[in-house]
Amino acid sequence: MNTEKILLAGKIALQVRDWIKPQIKKDMLLLELAEKIEGKIVELGGVPAFPTNLGINDMTAHYTPAYNDEAKAKGLLKIDFGVCVDGWLSDTAFSVDLENSEENKKLIEVAEKALENAIEIINSKTSLGEVGKIIQQTIESKGLVPIANLTGHSIEKYELHSGKTIPNIANKNPRLFGTGIFAIEPFVTKGNGRVYEGKPSGIYSLQNTKNTRSQIAREVLEFISEEYSTLPFCSRWIVKKFGTKSLFGLRELEKNGNLHQYPQLIESSHNNVAQSEHTIFIEKDKTIVTTG
Repeated sequence: MNTEKILLAGKIALQVRDWIKPQIKKDMLLLELAEKIEGKIVELGGVPAFPTNLGINDMTAHYTPAYNDEAKAKGLLKIDFGVCVDGWLSDTAFSVDLENSEENKKLIEVAEKALENAIEIINSKTSLGEVGKIIQQTIESKGLVPIANLTGHSIEKYELHSGKTIPNIANKNPRLFGTGIFAIEPFVTKGNGRVYEGKPSGIYSLQNTKNTRSQIAREVLEFISEEYSTLPFCSRWIVKKFGTKSLFGLRELEKNGNLHQYPQLIESSHNNVAQSEHTIFIEKDKTIVTTG
């Protein structure tokens, strides 16, 4: 593992988060917000590890603006983005209340506290189940509900979601963290605490490079393979490179099995959700919050 690049990916994410927070205003275009974040990542020497996710209220994950998106920031907004430095990744998220709502503020505060309490107990010998327990206890002690079917995850080089999942609820998983890179991300709601799959998100990952029919699909596939490899990307980025004709290519590639498109994830009772996330790097004798 390249410690220097792991820490740099986290440092860039922290700088971007601190830079963008005061700029987030109600009614700003989500498209403008996503492009500001992704542009700043590049300016600071990284590339986006995945498309910026901007989830409003019950939209919990996998919403990124389309190239022509006119949606505006409002409500309880989750901002989730990551940084890649030569394949080494960071992943971070925070939530903002754009309505001066006491309920939204409480959800945000509890999500941040659950994350803080989880990180406090994590070392190489902590079990995954223990972390889920502390997250659930923190959230439920405030009369709120963790999202049970979303988890944190281990991270490898060029692999955002690798082998281990870090639960947000108590379970008896005895598996230890060990050393490596991990994203811890509690989601908090007053609702049912589960998400369901909604509309297609425009966020994709490459599944294979098998041959496809049209010229535009072949060009898009070659670009995706070279530019993103195993990392997620979005239609907005492809349109920026090839124009709107590339949307036909993406549809063909998905139908052909070259691409997987992620569904939007929505809280099942349509209650607001807050998210807080940091990336940690566990070495044998210490735990470093790379994005904090």
